[in-house]
Amino acid sequence: MGTAIASWFTVEHIWALIGLGAQALFASRFIIQWYKSEVEGRSVIPVSFWYVSLFGGLVMTAYAVHLGSAALILGQTTGLVVYGRNLRLIWRERALLRAAAASESAPP
Repeated sequence: MGTAIASWFTVEHIWALIGLGAQALFASRFIIQWYKSEVEGRSVIPVSFWYVSLFGGLVMTAYAVHLGSAALILGQTTGLVVYGRNLRLIWRERALLRAAAASESAPP
């Protein structure tokens, strides 16, 4: 039995598991967004949505490169630009808010 299981773990099977895991990670972002919206009672896209999108997209891109699929590579890398840009905008906004809060609390 152990030999049968060990022989199943070929490089292609491991990559298939990576691809399935990446797809599950990527799809989980919608559950995160739905849950946060339900909690707040309005449509919300939490920061975790963008992190899960980025990491899921990175793993999916690795899988697409392994497959050699130009269409998947193009689709995933295009998304990575969007996810990264949204995170950058969030980081910049938070830095500006921290700077504004610090200047308001500083003595004159």
